[in-house]
Amino acid sequence: MAFPLRQNTGNSILWGLLKNPRAIFKKDDLGLEIAQIALPAALALTADPIASLVDTAFIGHIGPVDLAGVGVAITVINQVTKVAIFPLVSVITSFVAEEDALGSSGVEYQEIEIVETSVDSDIEKEELIPKTEMSGGGHKKRHISSASSALIIGGALGLAEAVILICAAKPMLSYMGVRSDSPMFTPALQYLILRSIGAPAVFLSLAMQGVFRGFKDTKTPLYATMIGDVANIILDPIFIFLFKMGVSGAAIAHVISQYLISMVLLRGLIEKVHLLPLTIKDLQLSRFLKNGSLLLFRVIAATFCPTLAASIAAKLGSTPMAAFQICLQVWLATSLLADGLAVAGQAILANAFARKDYDKVTATASRVLQLGLVVGLFLCIVVAIVLQFSSVLFTEDVNVLRLLKLSIPIVALTQPINSFAFVIDGLNYGASDFAYSAYSMISVAAVSVLLVFLLSSSQGYVGIWFALSIFMILRAVAGLLRIGTRTGPWSFLSSFDQSFDSF
Repeated sequence: MAFPLRQNTGNSILWGLLKNPRAIFKKDDLGLEIAQIALPAALALTADPIASLVDTAFIGHIGPVDLAGVGVAITVINQVTKVAIFPLVSVITSFVAEEDALGSSGVEYQEIEIVETSVDSDIEKEELIPKTEMSGGGHKKRHISSASSALIIGGALGLAEAVILICAAKPMLSYMGVRSDSPMFTPALQYLILRSIGAPAVFLSLAMQGVFRGFKDTKTPLYATMIGDVANIILDPIFIFLFKMGVSGAAIAHVISQYLISMVLLRGLIEKVHLLPLTIKDLQLSRFLKNGSLLLFRVIAATFCPTLAASIAAKLGSTPMAAFQICLQVWLATSLLADGLAVAGQAILANAFARKDYDKVTATASRVLQLGLVVGLFLCIVVAIVLQFSSVLFTEDVNVLRLLKLSIPIVALTQPINSFAFVIDGLNYGASDFAYSAYSMISVAAVSVLLVFLLSSSQGYVGIWFALSIFMILRAVAGLLRIGTRTGPWSFLSSFDQSFDSF
């Protein structure tokens, strides 16, 4: 597919984004490639939050106190998991996509130096070109060191998280506002400790999903995730109600499903890649640590605001926390549909940047941003309608339902903003712009934390959601500024603009 260019006419990035909207759903090569990656990725990303929603629905019928306690425990688990594994997954996707692009000709495995030239600067970075071999069945297997590194690092981080969560469960819950004298403490502690046993499986499965995304294969993670989540949904009522295990049963069902997912993914990965043995040099630990540490700070900043919000909601009582938990799960589940576009954008851009195909970089960025807005508007309507009429599926408590009605409009209206922010993040990751992503998020979080305290103290429960909405707006603006100002890896846009009419 050709991507014709023209000289810079002064058109802004925003104008390029909104121009020619009829091309959004164009069934060309680029549109099909985005769809083949984004749709399975979105379904896979949404499957786990949906399974958590099912957990929430089952636990909600046990009682609002149990629901609130589990909500706090899930918030702690999500915070620790995202901080530890999300940087690794994002780096893996970019590294694997780059290695796969550079090794597509099947050259021998060797270390080379690549100089990426933009308009004003040269960026030096080391890459490893993988070699490919034919297995006995004629299936091509690849040597991609990033894949093996991902398993080793992911497994180690998973074991570390399990130990930390089990040993520090009580202090973490206390920090979240759930002390030993709280009625939420017992269900929260039970759920947190049991869910921690599944941490190694969670980390391994997420690391392997990053590898598959780098290959532009999002169908295998979807297949594995669906198997695990269906098992979770089936086991939930059995353990919770039939065996009368309550919140402990929900946690055990979730752990079983996570180990099932990791086994399915590992089997698929073995068919694609030669995993072992590796040398220390092959592990590329310095690359992982350098870029992973940048994203680590970013994830801490990005997840701190929702975690702080959950902590404040818990301190308001079990009723506000129960309502907050339901809305937060819906907020995350629906917003992650747009994250499928972010995965597609990252994988395609990382591959295109490695080959210096700036035509495709610009075309892909334009298309996924426009699709992100469309998805966000669609989710806005769906959430407003569905959540309004399905609240009773999560709880029958009148006070919780009253708070839900107050927050539903905010959750719905923020969907376009969330979608846009996630997609922009994916584009910057695809450009390997990890430093800017980290520093800009830290700045955004610093402002947002102040807003969480100010608005929650003046407006209570509703103020928490107002603060989270502003947080997402600032996050989207910060990401767009990098592309709009044509700096960093996007500096090539200073010499030419994409002709959006051709897309």
